[in-house]
Amino acid sequence: MRGPSIKVEAMDKGVILITGATASGKSGLALELAEACAEVGGATVINADSMQVYDELRILTARPGAAEMARAPHRLYGVVPAAERCSAGRWQTLARAEIAAAQAAGRVAIVVGGSGLYLRALLQGLAPVPEIPAAIRAAAEARHRELGGEGMRAELLARDATAAGLRAGDSARLIRAWEVLQATGRPLAQWQVEQREAPAEPLGKPLLRCILELPRSELYRRCDARFLDMLEAGALDEVAALEALALDLGLPAMKALGVRPLARHRAGELTLDEAVALTQRDTRRYAKRQLTWLRNQAADWPSITAQDSKRFFATNFPIIRQF
Repeated sequence: MRGPSIKVEAMDKGVILITGATASGKSGLALELAEACAEVGGATVINADSMQVYDELRILTARPGAAEMARAPHRLYGVVPAAERCSAGRWQTLARAEIAAAQAAGRVAIVVGGSGLYLRALLQGLAPVPEIPAAIRAAAEARHRELGGEGMRAELLARDATAAGLRAGDSARLIRAWEVLQATGRPLAQWQVEQREAPAEPLGKPLLRCILELPRSELYRRCDARFLDMLEAGALDEVAALEALALDLGLPAMKALGVRPLARHRAGELTLDEAVALTQRDTRRYAKRQLTWLRNQAADWPSITAQDSKRFFATNFPIIRQF
């Protein structure tokens, strides 16, 4: 159900951050808000999804299509080749540049996506860790494959007591801690102290943050249905094109939801139904992890539903009023 329409009332500009679990409707809400700002200079929608940045992953990441992008400027969608890595630091630099460009043009910056690390980097900054050499990064991933989560955590603890706060199942953070320790000789926690001592520059005002929520059962239903839509839109062909690039399987783009199961189907290891079921399960699990992260790391962000979003923005953001 669509809420009441939105109308711009004043000339004040600012930044809106919209997050939430995958398939919750964030992109659609961001586009509605951008169109509502058209009469006072408009808005720019800036991607904060760690997979939608990759050029070759249009379908499997549910990236806004040409029709949506024609309705309002969209930035940082498909701007990085799958052969490269887009770290949170790289994205933060790009995102701040796009926010500054929107502000310079008199536009509202609407940052939207479910990648919590990206949003945290934008608001709080990142530890000033030097660039990790590719060889060490590859070694970290290989070590994790060799030892598993429990083994890598134990190896880290032998050199870094702060690793006690890492979970064995959190492969990304374990690998990051291992590679930083290996490359710099210092635990990641020490670098993070320096980050807290030199926080990120403020984004500007007004700044409004929100989490778009759905009932868990509806969210999971959308996750399942959306992957079926992706298949109809050509997800198998997208995976075939990605495989043709013969990329390192450790690259982030190769770990996008659906890539591995569909590749296994193409190789004859899984039926299509099995690949679908695996991807749907993985997507639901990913959504659950996102909700857990938001509950723990963004507890002070207001939660809204699609039905009350118009009232929320009309009340809390100066250029929008409900009518």
